[in-house]
This record gives sequence, structure tokens and C-alpha cells, in this order.
Amino acid sequence: MTSLQHNPPAALAEPVRRVSAGWIGSFATVWFAIWMAQLTPIQLLLPAQIDDVLHPEHWVDSVMAFGLISGVAAVATIIAYPLTGAASDRTASRFGRRRPWILIGALVFAGSLVVLGLQTEIWAIGAAWVAASVGFCIMTAALTATISDQVPVGQRGFVSGWMSAPQAVGIIVGLLLVTELVTDRALGYLVLAIALVVLAVPFLLRFDQPLAAAERTRVTAKGVIASLWISPRAHPDFGWTLLSRVLVSVGNALGTSLLLYFLMFGLGDENAEDDLIILTLVYMVFVIAASLVGGRLSDRLGRRKAFVFAASALQAVAALLLALVPDLTVAIVAAGILGLGYGCFLSVDQALATQVLPDAASRGKDLGIMNIATAVPQAIGPLIGAAAVVVSGSFMPVFMLSAVFAFLGAIAVSRVRSVR
Repeated sequence: MTSLQHNPPAALAEPVRRVSAGWIGSFATVWFAIWMAQLTPIQLLLPAQIDDVLHPEHWVDSVMAFGLISGVAAVATIIAYPLTGAASDRTASRFGRRRPWILIGALVFAGSLVVLGLQTEIWAIGAAWVAASVGFCIMTAALTATISDQVPVGQRGFVSGWMSAPQAVGIIVGLLLVTELVTDRALGYLVLAIALVVLAVPFLLRFDQPLAAAERTRVTAKGVIASLWISPRAHPDFGWTLLSRVLVSVGNALGTSLLLYFLMFGLGDENAEDDLIILTLVYMVFVIAASLVGGRLSDRLGRRKAFVFAASALQAVAALLLALVPDLTVAIVAAGILGLGYGCFLSVDQALATQVLPDAASRGKDLGIMNIATAVPQAIGPLIGAAAVVVSGSFMPVFMLSAVFAFLGAIAVSRVRSVR
């Protein structure tokens, strides 16, 4: 065993001191801004922009274009997450390992959103969204690593709840901003970009334990690429947690990413945009409640798997309701159940993920790989859903697939052994 393992640097040591309410507040604030900037375009701005540019003869063409752009963004995400996470692991800056990358990511993300709002051709819209997705990856790879860096195990469920709860608030606030207050699309993107940078500042001003240059592992392209493979045979719990996250996140993306199209074309809803806000509001309330209560309860009980299993099952039930009873009232009920399941999943699964990491020195890279399992499904979900709609001419297969993925995710997490 090396001396580094006996006496790890302060930046790599397992945290034991509880983080303060101020730390949690600034952490929640930056995540609120991130989710607002990421999910408002996915839910409304981007599909509406694509539809306006294409003026398709059949709505399926618009759905397919949105899916293809999301699919390309998914490829970029797969590359950006682990590479930028590995870079932050090795950053020996007096400002810390994570803060420089949080700032870089915020600027890339925000700048790309501004550019995206000005585009009037499909290829340019796609390129700008891919760049925005890369900025999102850079920023969130570093942010999620701060949980392992600074938050003790007994507080991670609760803190992770403040990573996931702002997701629901961000969606609804973002939708209200761009439908009620700022109706010009380009200006809407600009407002989201400004909010992202401004709301990141409080967390950027917080202390981040620096890594001394002598403590940094040597960086080589071959070493970084080799480190991206984590053997599921050697680290089975990491593998099962990763697989569970992929499956549940694909299920959630299928259940939420095409809701606007479902309301417009599946239900023939003339007030689709307004009703999308209602569905999102219901979803938001249950996500917030479930993520905060579920995360804290899992900390107190010292259990993670049972919560993740139940959360996955609830999402599957919600998807089945949408598939079998295509009705607005039922969709509202399903939104509540989906929010309850996904909110609990987001907080507890994040805490679970921090407890199955193979190496303290590569937290950023390893959590970057975990983050792929959340971000990529958001990108490929619309593509899978669009393909299902094209083949069947119906939204029922989309929601049936959502249920299947969620159920499989529940089975995968039950295989984790080292965490209760």
C-alpha cells in the first residue's frame, strides 16, 4: 500500500465535517440555474425552434429532427463527461480542483445558449445545442464531484436532494420565463444564459480544497483513456449502479421529453403549452418533496437500495398510466407519480453512487462516467421516442418502453452488495 493511501492529501481524504446550510444553499442555487438552462430548451424552446424552422408537412418530421439533434448531443456528452471530470481530478490550481471547471463550463454553456437563440438553420441549431451540452457536462462533472470531496456519507442523501429538487423548480420557472415574461425566443435563451452565470457565483466563491502539484498524478493521453474503463468484474457495485442509472434515466427521458408533442398530437390539446406547464408544476411539487424527504430518510436509515428500487417502480407505474389511458387528467396524475419516483431516485441514487466509487483520486472522472448515465438518456430519449412514434404512429410504445426501462433499472440496483 502506498504512502498516499496511508495518508491521502486533504483534497483526497474522505470528508467527515458536515457542510453548512450556506454551502447547501449555494449548491442548490447553482443547480437551479443549471436545470433551468438545460431543461427549458429541451422541454419547449428547442422543439418549438426546430418546428418553426422546418415547417414540416407532418409533425413526425419535427419530432425526428429533435431526436437526431439530441442523439448527436448524447455522443458529445459521452466524451465530455469523463474527460472533463478527469481533468478536474488533476487540476492543481490555487482556486481548487473543481471551481475553475465550474466556471469554464458555465461560460461555455451560457455562450452556446446565446448563440443557439440566433440560429435559423437546423445544422446550426444542432451545433449550438451540442456546444451547450458540452458546457453542461464540464460544469456538472465538477459540481457533482464536490459531493464526494466535501460532504460526509451521512449527509449525502440530503445534500443530493438539493441537487435534484431544483431540477423541478428550474423547469417550471424556466417555462414561465419564456412563455409569460420573455416571449421572444432569442431573448429567452439570453435570459437563461445570464441567470446561469449569475447564480453560479455564490458557489464559486466557496472554498475548494486545492491539490498540490506534487500530489497530482501524471497526465498522459493513454492514461486518461485507459482510466475511462472501470471493470464491472473488479467493481461490480459500480457497474450495477451505473446500469441502473442508465435504465431508469432512459425511462424517465422517454416519459417526459416528448410531453409537448404528446399533448399537441397525441391528445389534440389546443392549449398544449399551458397544459405542459400544469403537468410540469405537478411533477415539480412531487420531485421536490420526494428528493428532500427521501434523501434525508435514506441518510437516517442508512439505506439506499430500497429507496432506489421503489422510486424506479413508481416511474414505471406512471409510464403505464400514460400508455394505457391517454387522457389529460390521467396525465396529471401520472406526472405526480413520476415526480414522486424520480425525485426520490435522483437524491438517493446520487448518494449511492458516491459510495461505490473505486478510487478517491478519480472521483471527478468516475462521477463523470456516472453522470453520462443521467445526461445521455436525456439526449437519446427523444431519439428513441421519435423512432417509436415514426414506426407506430402512436405515443403508446414510447410510454410502454419507458415503463420497461424503469422496471429493469429497479432490478439492476437490487444487485448492489456493498451498500444497504
